[in-house]
Amino acid sequence: MEEFPAKQATENLDDPPNSRLFVVASRSVTEEELRESFSVFGDIQGVWVVKDKQTKESKGICYVKFAKSSQACLAMEEMHGKVLAEGTKPIKVFIAQSRSSTRHRDVEDEELTRIFVMIPKTFSEEDLKNTFKEYGDIEYCVIIKNKFTGESKGLGYVRYYKPSQAAVAIENCDKTYRAILAEPRTKTTATEDYTSGAARGDYMSGPDSMNQYAFPMADPGNYQAMDYRSGDFTRCLMVSTRAALTQEQIFALFDIIPGMEYCELQRDAYGMSKGHALIRYSNLGSAVYAKEKLNGFEYPPGNRLVVNFVDDGEDRSSPVGRMAMQFVATQMMSAVWNGPSTSQVMKPPGFPPVSPVSRVQTDVNLPPLKKLAPPDSKSKERLFVVFSPSPLPPDVLEDVFCRFGSLIEVHLVPGRKVGYMKYADKQCADEAMAALHGRVVNGVKMKVMLADPPREESHKRPRTY
Repeated sequence: MEEFPAKQATENLDDPPNSRLFVVASRSVTEEELRESFSVFGDIQGVWVVKDKQTKESKGICYVKFAKSSQACLAMEEMHGKVLAEGTKPIKVFIAQSRSSTRHRDVEDEELTRIFVMIPKTFSEEDLKNTFKEYGDIEYCVIIKNKFTGESKGLGYVRYYKPSQAAVAIENCDKTYRAILAEPRTKTTATEDYTSGAARGDYMSGPDSMNQYAFPMADPGNYQAMDYRSGDFTRCLMVSTRAALTQEQIFALFDIIPGMEYCELQRDAYGMSKGHALIRYSNLGSAVYAKEKLNGFEYPPGNRLVVNFVDDGEDRSSPVGRMAMQFVATQMMSAVWNGPSTSQVMKPPGFPPVSPVSRVQTDVNLPPLKKLAPPDSKSKERLFVVFSPSPLPPDVLEDVFCRFGSLIEVHLVPGRKVGYMKYADKQCADEAMAALHGRVVNGVKMKVMLADPPREESHKRPRTY
């Protein structure tokens, strides 16, 4: 089935992105009627009615291409559900998916209303809203903040009520904001509250979250003093990937290392990923650590990331600076490769020690480790834990939940994203639940609740919903 004339350049159909409509109409609707009805919304570059190859009759499926995505979005909003000709059924109008897309559905409104922008770090949410409110009614604004310091990362989201408003903002705002449509949230992250996340400063997740591939992290506080320069090490990294990763996926992965201040996926003129992303950290220690931990890291499984240092334009001509950087980098490598068993590494005089790599990364102030209760202890309380996107390893869970005392054992339900924590003391269980419910550990969000008491009088399998 030919959707478009052969003379039409296929690559122009999605330039600019989201400028083509998919219309379901009566088979009697003609190209002329479509053009007349939709031309009031902007410059139409083409109208196509899909026809059966054999009978040459209309299939009731049409495409309308506009010069601007804002025109297409406005036409969709105004024309969806309208009747074009008397006696015909109301038409359905959607933004058509790109020709290169592998999805089997057209673009949903929710994917067209949220934009991702680069902003000055001094911007407040009110500044962000005031800057973009001239383009339409704003549902909410979010500034992405460093989860450790609470400082702005110079990135934010603006959510409009209508797709046409978001499109107008992208087309007309100052180019320094580099506004683009935010990547859609998948089902696994759709329940994440971006607003509350940003307010807490714990923004971590993106579509297809990296959290299931969590790896050990070092204490970020010990990197700040290691800001030296050399020809071999910089604060900027270039990431290459064969898989079609999104801006938010790369952002979420490299934001695990504290200190990231810039992340941009390189795109071509049609908005498609080039397979490269530029990452910059605020300090050299974080960049070195990110390079060592993520170069060769497989995400998604089978796609090996290539991470290299790139020139950040700073002066590294000082011989003293080069020698100091080489010394610090050597010790950084030692800390990274020796892992948690490294109790202390060498350090230049006057600089703080590099702490051992921790296997638990969370924004919760955890109490010190405590011994487990004896295995034969009677269970006084059980906690039911739901993990998103995937369960944490049992040893990590034991490390986290034992800190509140009297933990007997950790049990994960095979094949499901849930588990149980058994405590010998109810108060300890309550404290663990209060401290850990809704928190993120190693990139995994946990819902911690009291488990239902076991029903000893019944041998029937309990319901799982």
